[in-house]
Amino acid sequence: MALMPVAEALAHVLAGVTTLDSETVDLRQASGRTLAHAIAAHITQPPFDASAMDGYAVRAEDCTTIPCTLTVIGQAAAGAAFGGELKSGQAVRIFTGAPVPRGADAIVIQEDTHTPDRTHVTILEAAQRGQNIRPRGQDFKSGQDLLKAAQQLGPRSILLAAAGGHASLPLVRRPIVAILATGDELVEPGQVLKDGEIYTSNSYGIAALVEAAGGTAKILGVAKDNLQSLASKIREAQDADILVTTGGASVGDHDLVRPALETAGAKLDFYKIAMRPGKPTFFGSRPISAHTQRILGLPGNPVASLIGARVFLVPLIAKLLGRTESATRLTAHLAQPLAANGPRQHFMRAALDETVSPPRVTPFPSQDSSLVSTLSRANCLIDLPISAPAMPEGASVQILRLDF
Repeated sequence: MALMPVAEALAHVLAGVTTLDSETVDLRQASGRTLAHAIAAHITQPPFDASAMDGYAVRAEDCTTIPCTLTVIGQAAAGAAFGGELKSGQAVRIFTGAPVPRGADAIVIQEDTHTPDRTHVTILEAAQRGQNIRPRGQDFKSGQDLLKAAQQLGPRSILLAAAGGHASLPLVRRPIVAILATGDELVEPGQVLKDGEIYTSNSYGIAALVEAAGGTAKILGVAKDNLQSLASKIREAQDADILVTTGGASVGDHDLVRPALETAGAKLDFYKIAMRPGKPTFFGSRPISAHTQRILGLPGNPVASLIGARVFLVPLIAKLLGRTESATRLTAHLAQPLAANGPRQHFMRAALDETVSPPRVTPFPSQDSSLVSTLSRANCLIDLPISAPAMPEGASVQILRLDF
């Protein structure tokens, strides 16, 4: 049976996926989250004509002939407005951020003045109307859209929301991703290994990837290679939007994950894809109460597992959040020749150098999928199409950033 191409498999993974429901979240907890719908300003900013500098508020028509001496009738500071109104020949001492007094239409900066005594100021430079004044509504006006739906929030957007008067925001609920490792040989890091045992690492790497992508990771631990253990762990994933399994997806006597999932009500869309590493990847879904749980089965090999999660799980989380995955693909030039590819799309671990133009990429000498240390040193994957011909140094290739 022909293997399903990666692009077709990804289309299956994303088919029918809609944005999750929203929740109201305190502004302090909104960083990294996704906005459920556009928000508008509650206020006009600035809410009054404000001084942009320390100096003196004056009437520009009083300062056309210089030097001129004005009578200082008061002071305005941020949060402490001057309550009166300027008349001809008068000035108000003013500080940055203070409301411009009524009657004033210019701010003369402190450096362009001289104060002969406490009640007078001499203006040394001519003033122009509007000079050093931030007009009311210069930044934004009440009711004006500030942030768009599906926007991922960071320091700048959170600052803008706060400035617009929002103490909380409507955010898309984080998708819950349950992660289940399988295999009798797996033990938790930190325990003493017995003969034939290895540490479980897939769950921890995928959990970190889930959190970076905007989801909430729920590590279920390790299921043993028997249907009872698998069934028990699968039941623990009832509340998850996505269930990710690693291992147990091949055709050996101990590869029981798919039968266990089918017993739990899952229907599989595909099994095995034309991908290297990651051929024994499967995807399906099962109905749980009022929602559909997506199921992504990844290989037990840690490198194949994490690369598969990057290719399939990250876009799935992005779609559940209602946002488009960030632009993580680009073209780079090979720093060395590359051999022809075989019948599977090859995601090759590589080092990308963006200090040169155009960017250059160097594939690592060994692409053995057991080498976790090689994956940790890579900052990108060369996405090599099926049956790609041999390419010389300098040839263009597509790369996928590893931004985790």
